[in-house]
Amino acid sequence: MNRSHLPLNALRAFEAAARHLSFTRAGLELCVTQAAISHHVKTLEENLGARLFRRLPRGLALTDEGMALLPEIAESFRRIGATLDRFESGHLREVLTVGVVGTFATGWLLPRLGSFQEAHPFVDLRILTNNNRVDLAGEGLDVAIRFGDGAWHGTEAVHLFPAPFSPVCAPELVGRLHKPEDLCREVLLRSYRVDEWPRWFEAVGLACPPLRGFVFDSSLTMAEAAAQGAGVGLLPSRLFARELAQGRLVRPFEVEIPMGDYWLTRLKSRAETPAMRAFRLWLLEQLGSGRPDS
Repeated sequence: MNRSHLPLNALRAFEAAARHLSFTRAGLELCVTQAAISHHVKTLEENLGARLFRRLPRGLALTDEGMALLPEIAESFRRIGATLDRFESGHLREVLTVGVVGTFATGWLLPRLGSFQEAHPFVDLRILTNNNRVDLAGEGLDVAIRFGDGAWHGTEAVHLFPAPFSPVCAPELVGRLHKPEDLCREVLLRSYRVDEWPRWFEAVGLACPPLRGFVFDSSLTMAEAAAQGAGVGLLPSRLFARELAQGRLVRPFEVEIPMGDYWLTRLKSRAETPAMRAFRLWLLEQLGSGRPDS
């Protein structure tokens, strides 16, 4: 068989006839005659040198060769169809899978996603949130927005913005928090980063009290616990601007400590695709001067 001239019409006729086990019904699906389907299948069988159907008095049955060929042909047409479906307005839609720290997703990214989609309709964006524990290759991520120092092995990191931490609490607690020492009598909510509260108390010149508050693996759940009066959280307050503006959370003290920055990361071994580049440039454009609220 000359594979440089694949009989695509014959393959399509075979796939339809094999699904229906009928040349007539295959012809109706493809808007051709039963005779045309029969001719295409016969041409394919001649090219392959093998029978694909057994002609029965009441229909068709696949031969062993036909049964072996059908799933391969069906999957190939499915993949071609899926690729064609990704074209929109003359552009091939590209899937972009982004891993995002949950705090960044809700506090900054989600309110702006409409702007990205409007500017880049060819990108089929998939958002996977996490708690800053990311395996780009293992999770099939194209890029990830992470919190830290930007030094991840084998990773290229583009700086987005810093996110200093400060205490936040429910409005009903703030009335008894007049000076930093007052925090020593409150429940201090904690994360898996054990040095956060000690560093904040060091910044205000105090010894850190014993920490016995609840431990959270997510700033989002810690913020919700704080808003419900469970204690005082130490959080990147810029990413909770909505809750602060609504009054669900209050900052009793303005002192902030640097705990890390947000970065857009990708594997150095992974070439940047058009969608990855569009997302990177859009992020930087949205940030403008580098402030997260810009």
